[in-house]
Amino acid sequence: MFVFWGDGSQTAKDLVDAVIVRSTDNFNWTFIFILCVVFYVYWSEINKKNYKVIIAALALYGVHWLYEIGNALIAHFFGYPLWTVSNASTTFILLIGVCWELSMMFSLAGMISFKMLPEQRTFKNKMLGALSMALLFALVESFLAGTSNHSFIWVYKWWGVLPVFVTTYIPFFLASNFVPDLEPKKQKTFLITVWSLVALSLIVFIPLGFI
Repeated sequence: MFVFWGDGSQTAKDLVDAVIVRSTDNFNWTFIFILCVVFYVYWSEINKKNYKVIIAALALYGVHWLYEIGNALIAHFFGYPLWTVSNASTTFILLIGVCWELSMMFSLAGMISFKMLPEQRTFKNKMLGALSMALLFALVESFLAGTSNHSFIWVYKWWGVLPVFVTTYIPFFLASNFVPDLEPKKQKTFLITVWSLVALSLIVFIPLGFI
């Protein structure tokens, strides 16, 4: 049920080679429903003036997109990405490592992490929260890698739960837990920098066929 490392098998490589990015072959109405739910959650928080919650969400989501772009570039230049989602597991693949459902989940993950922090958001509490959420997400990814429809595919033998936990999910949740409590100027600098890089990368690399 759980897979902890990539196996480097030809089967895994064939599954990755079969991935069709931004194809509408599997598209269905759940795409719209999920989008509506995300809009509702964001506007509910905005109406409540929970701006730090929004900042937490955008901080993690922006970092998530940078990672997904980096993963797609790894696939382009080195043959295979660090992680991949399969055609059978989703309605729409945005980049080789992320589908619509997964991306929308990450658009809310920062909110969830920040809201789960104790009222006293000390450095220790924020660190423990980030580590706990990172571990949970790494284990969920391990489960997804073991599903029969190959929801997640790991090709490289050195890539798995441990590197995902350390190099991916910890930075994600550090962003969501720490950025909202920065000074307003630093918050803006972080968000503007991250999202500008995301936008620029998508504008440049998609037309070039890199991602």
